[in-house]
Amino acid sequence: MRPDKNKLIELLSTEGEENLQTLYNQAYKVKKKYVGTTVYLRGLIELSNICSKNCYYCGIRSGNKELKRYQISYEEAIAEAKLCQQMHYGSIVIQAGERNDKPWIDFITKLIIGIKELSEGKLGITLSLGEQKLEVYQQWFEAGAHRYLLRIETSNEELYKSLHPAAQSFEKRLKCLHLIKECGYQVGTGVMIGLPGQTIEDLANDILFFYDEDIDMLGMGPYIPHHNTPLKHLVDSFNPAEALKMGLKMIAACRIALKDINIASTTALQALHPEGRELGLKAGANVLMPNITDTKYRKGYQLYEGKPGLNETAIQYQKELEQRISALGETIGYDEWGDSKHFYSREVQRTMKNEK
Repeated sequence: MRPDKNKLIELLSTEGEENLQTLYNQAYKVKKKYVGTTVYLRGLIELSNICSKNCYYCGIRSGNKELKRYQISYEEAIAEAKLCQQMHYGSIVIQAGERNDKPWIDFITKLIIGIKELSEGKLGITLSLGEQKLEVYQQWFEAGAHRYLLRIETSNEELYKSLHPAAQSFEKRLKCLHLIKECGYQVGTGVMIGLPGQTIEDLANDILFFYDEDIDMLGMGPYIPHHNTPLKHLVDSFNPAEALKMGLKMIAACRIALKDINIASTTALQALHPEGRELGLKAGANVLMPNITDTKYRKGYQLYEGKPGLNETAIQYQKELEQRISALGETIGYDEWGDSKHFYSREVQRTMKNEK
């Protein structure tokens, strides 16, 4: 049943510590019922900060001339994937600035095949590489990737236009989400929470968008301004506590409304609070994406101000993570892909329909 918009607005308008805790507890009950209390890990490789897009909110936008650009080599990326497998993370996320040139497309294909060979097919692969043509999505899917994250950023078309140059259209973004699904990927999207001009109603509409598009997984986070963007004037007035609260409320509302999808507790939450990602898990998230990128590259991939863990090694983080997740009474799904239950429910329904 499609979620009720007024109910979503009510959930997202929750205030007061006691009421907020009630909301998070409600979301956690839904999480336990539909996806359980296993946390699935995706080792994150920030492959390159070279980007052809010029989004007004992003620290690696093409217009940021102060940024030193990098691209991790094939050998380095394979070494990071090997580390991911040695740490028993079941999946990997390949994320980068957006590019469409053939050498880049072929490089990604080669890397996907290399990771599959290295892990004997055991590592799941999620891509977060922006807008591409159908044949590119297909090429990467056939090479072995099976999940794709393309954030819509906001489902409000006018707000989208205010955050992007005219050459970047909402229509194309939406079409790409449809192409990704057409290829057979598990489809992920997400929004920024707390954008300038965004309302509670916009966020409620975002959740309805996720429902209508039948999304399998969400990667959302609070909007954190960056000093090297056209929105730098928002840095001084930014309220971390308010941003964290809104981010957690959005996770909780999405879990209550969408039930069996995968929801990531993102790094942006940790940037706002030392235990931000754990708070995200308690509000209904079930996926974490520990950064396994070599620390020498991490300063170059700051999409927003105050990104945490720039000098923390993957091994250090894993030990700390185990303790924190255990303290929550949850377990880590080591060596598991942790695919979206929503995706498989839909596939089962489709198969049954076809067999009738």
